[in-house]
Amino acid sequence: MSVTEKPELDRCRTLSGPISAAVVRILLVFIAVVCLGYALDLTTYLGITIFREQFFGLIYGLIFAAAFILFPATKKTSRIKLPWYDILFAIVGLVVGGYLFIFWPDIVLAAGLLTPEKTILGGLAVIVILEVTRRIFGWPLVILTSVFILYAHYSYMIPGAMGGRGFSWRRIAAFLYTDTGSLLGFVAVVVFGMVFSFVLFGRMLYATGGANFFTNLSLALMGGRRGGPAKVSVIASSLFGTLSGSASSNVVITGSITIPMMKNMGYRPALAAAVESVSSSGGCIMPPIMGATAFVMAEFLSIPYRDVVAAALLPAILYYISLFLQVDMEAAKVGHKGLPKSELPKMGNVIFSGWVFILPLTVLIICLFVLFFSPSKSALLATGALILVNLLSNNRINGTRFVSCLADTGQLVVEIGVIGAVAGLIVGVVALTGLGLLFSQILVSISGGNVHLLLVLTAVSSIVLGMGMPITASYIVLAVLAAPALVTAGVTPIAAHLFIFYFAMLSFITPPVCVAVYIASAIAKSRPMETAFQSVKLGFVAYLVPFIFVGNQAMLLKGGLMEISTVLVSCLAGFACLAIAFQGFFRGPVRLIGRCLLVIASVLLLVNPWGYKLGGVAVALATLIWQWRAVGMELNTRSATKGEIT
Repeated sequence: MSVTEKPELDRCRTLSGPISAAVVRILLVFIAVVCLGYALDLTTYLGITIFREQFFGLIYGLIFAAAFILFPATKKTSRIKLPWYDILFAIVGLVVGGYLFIFWPDIVLAAGLLTPEKTILGGLAVIVILEVTRRIFGWPLVILTSVFILYAHYSYMIPGAMGGRGFSWRRIAAFLYTDTGSLLGFVAVVVFGMVFSFVLFGRMLYATGGANFFTNLSLALMGGRRGGPAKVSVIASSLFGTLSGSASSNVVITGSITIPMMKNMGYRPALAAAVESVSSSGGCIMPPIMGATAFVMAEFLSIPYRDVVAAALLPAILYYISLFLQVDMEAAKVGHKGLPKSELPKMGNVIFSGWVFILPLTVLIICLFVLFFSPSKSALLATGALILVNLLSNNRINGTRFVSCLADTGQLVVEIGVIGAVAGLIVGVVALTGLGLLFSQILVSISGGNVHLLLVLTAVSSIVLGMGMPITASYIVLAVLAAPALVTAGVTPIAAHLFIFYFAMLSFITPPVCVAVYIASAIAKSRPMETAFQSVKLGFVAYLVPFIFVGNQAMLLKGGLMEISTVLVSCLAGFACLAIAFQGFFRGPVRLIGRCLLVIASVLLLVNPWGYKLGGVAVALATLIWQWRAVGMELNTRSATKGEIT
């Protein structure tokens, strides 16, 4: 089985002329090379003195120019010709970034002064960022950012706790453009350093056939089992999600193979699309990349990146195990079988051909968790190892493919960089106005100090704010607005940030705005809302897991071995009961009373006190034994009746 080399993005412009196409490719490669220079800190090794903000200015200028060239203004705009206004916008974008690159030392010397250059170029920078955001990610993120900027100016008109002093447009423009707490702040540090390094590794892995390896490995492991295609979707999406971290790209890449396979084996289109959308959305919470959010979270919390990955690991594994159980129950209930052996790759052949991918991944893990190297250094070393071992393989990457890989990396950096820019504006407004503290105080006030109500309010806010937005951008917004309220209420910082992150991810499968579901539905040709509700059912555990790890830190690997083992076993048992209750099948159909008892058992298993857990075990065992015997008696009766008829 093979994966399409690169998913087609109809929204991107493909210029018809060979010279124009070459210029665009050179621009994208240059973006990747500049980011690589920053990640490697080449200027220090070469003895060149340059501020990191100058690097950011250069990269932003290139990104803005490339964005206006690549992404048309509307759906009706030509995909093969570049209109004059996009050329003008590209020049303006290059200028606002280039000014920071060239004149940053002078800006530092004139810190605090509202010069005409700062205010005019700052205003242009905000307009450029909002426009490229609209073109790439649509209106939701633009509207949200605009609301923040308008608040910075008009907050003096708002009564009550949300009121503020208000700032002049000149002050806002200059601050957002030149302050290191905004556009040039920690978000840029993370995006152009750590995130770029992993994007480069992921693209290089993809260019050398890594996606095929993950898909074939999943097919070899699960393709022949009961409900094989759906299980392949779960395994492949979790494996690919560990590196991609994007629900949308995950659906496109793995779903283009797994959804047709599921439909061919008799799965309803809505169910096939739901399995893929839930599996792919889980890629955002699966370490190590977690949609690039792990790096941003580490910066917010001022803790090592590996600590974020360690805390996120067990909840993500439980998420996929629960999904796997539901898929298996569904297959058993309906009678879906596995794929024929003739259509499956052999495990030995997969491992033999895929050793070139296993070695770099091993290097990455050792560098991160044994040698404690920085994420950027670890990813770049893993990329170097991948290139070296690729030279020894039969599928050696040539110069043309290598340049294409750099260009693809550059295009991804354009999109991620725009997210970083617009997130920088939001963070800047929050820093300028103190809005984060105000919002947290309001949430705490509404909840009346009740932690459980505060968690529910935060969960709903996270899903709503995450709708239609990239996961990293929505996390950053929630991290400055909602997470402080949870921390104030006594939730540990890592649990608070993972809590908002999980519910931001759930916006991908929660109706009405569920991007992953819409993409999967388009592939499966299913009804989106039917698929969405099926997705919520399959991914229901993800709505519970955040509440569990807030109440029990052992799920985040905080505590002794006994505590961690207890929460792992009880969660596995509780989620298994939920899977059986939702699917209504255990050896045979489960009656309503049995399903209700299993839901009660799962609730008892998932709460903290030992007495409740033991009660849950008793209820679950009694229900399952009763179900097993009842189905057995029914089968025996049918067999006896059939024998009498014979």
